[in-house]
Amino acid sequence: MKIEDVYIWDINAKWLGITPYQLMENAGAGVARVIEERFGRGLKIAVFSGTGNNGGDGFVTARHLSFVNDVTLFLVGDEVKIRSEEARHNWEILKKLDFVKIRVLKDSSYIKSLNLSGFDVIVDALLGAGTRGEPREPIRSAIEKINEYAGKAKIVSIDLPSGYPSGTRVKADFAVTFQWDKEEYRGFERVIVKIGYPRELYHLVGPGDAKFALKKRGEHKGQNGKLLIIGGSSSYYGAPYLASKGASYIVDLVYFATPSEPAKRISDPNLILRPFNGENFSIDHLNGLLELSEKADAVVIGPGIGLAEETKELVREFVKRCGKPMVIDADALKAIAEDLNVLKGKTFILTPHAGEFAVLFGVKPEGSLIKRAELVMEKAGEIGGTILLKGSYDVISDGKTWKYNRTGNRGMTTGGTGDVLAGLVGSLLALGNGPLKSASVGAFLNGLAGDFAKGDFGENFTALEVARRVPEAIKWVEEF
Repeated sequence: MKIEDVYIWDINAKWLGITPYQLMENAGAGVARVIEERFGRGLKIAVFSGTGNNGGDGFVTARHLSFVNDVTLFLVGDEVKIRSEEARHNWEILKKLDFVKIRVLKDSSYIKSLNLSGFDVIVDALLGAGTRGEPREPIRSAIEKINEYAGKAKIVSIDLPSGYPSGTRVKADFAVTFQWDKEEYRGFERVIVKIGYPRELYHLVGPGDAKFALKKRGEHKGQNGKLLIIGGSSSYYGAPYLASKGASYIVDLVYFATPSEPAKRISDPNLILRPFNGENFSIDHLNGLLELSEKADAVVIGPGIGLAEETKELVREFVKRCGKPMVIDADALKAIAEDLNVLKGKTFILTPHAGEFAVLFGVKPEGSLIKRAELVMEKAGEIGGTILLKGSYDVISDGKTWKYNRTGNRGMTTGGTGDVLAGLVGSLLALGNGPLKSASVGAFLNGLAGDFAKGDFGENFTALEVARRVPEAIKWVEEF
């Protein structure tokens, strides 16, 4: 697990109703418990807190330790800079306590004259994992002061030694970190304590995942993703249009490649329409499509593309020769089911429903969520790609781990919502996300947009209404 996952889990926990107050309380209580288990009780303890949430964990730690220890809390910085509501809440509690001594150290001049020689334990809650670069004053002086007592007092850092990984960092005996070890942490001892995250957060896709996946990469046209969507046939033109419409709210440019016959029915200035002669795609269009794909960051192939033999041949040959990340959807799944070897060495996401999954792999996904997840993970591992199995709970796996999504509602059984999904997944790939994240967050956003449509229409709405609510879903994620 990475540091980024901490922020994702915190947001997703909040979505589940687990408040930041609960997590901070559990974190501080866990640190206090480890200190008393390691060093005993009746100690003289100094807690150095900054004004961020790491400092908030320190406030809670100080309160828990004060029950059987002599605790002094040093706030490094001005209390008006205590940022979050949960940190401020715990600071206000501390100020009401008579048996916790508080000293506010607003600048480095207050720190340099400190004498900490009487303390048995020093707790470092100055900086958390989100800080970058060398620590600035007055935090830097506080780190230097704590380090003067390395080897004399026991030094315990909360989450990680403040200043890590810069050269100016606390020389901690160990750090108490939360829920899991972080792969970025090296060179210091860690003790891991649980803080109340439920097991669901390992697998459930939520607004935290979406918030990180939707980050814009640049300020100029085209820098925030270019997507090619290949679809449509003499029978279907709506499916690739829905995919393109959903994607257009996320990426800068959508190239919409479709045969010239269905192209006549499309008029949308937000899309770059690229008609190819004829009623259906055929192998004659291969070079033109490959050339067009070079302009894109990712490709969606399949919505409404049809099952004509010449089209299926085109799909297989395109997938075999395309070098861009791909979402393979709808009829394109049936085309590649005839030769899964075309997927070798490719970066791709397959988006089957249960019936298409059975066509691809000869087995229907049934049973509990866990059973379906295990099957999807097994098949994803076999083909070396990512699978998004659509259903009441979408299941996503890259063969190494699995995720599930539970946004959406019964109204989304209407035709075309899977096409919107394919466009969203492709757009997230085009933004530079990996296949697992793109598929997971695409499923989440699609279901969330469907939930907003349900709020307006009940369970009777069209896929176009889902596509039109993608901006609302994104706004909700950004503001969560």
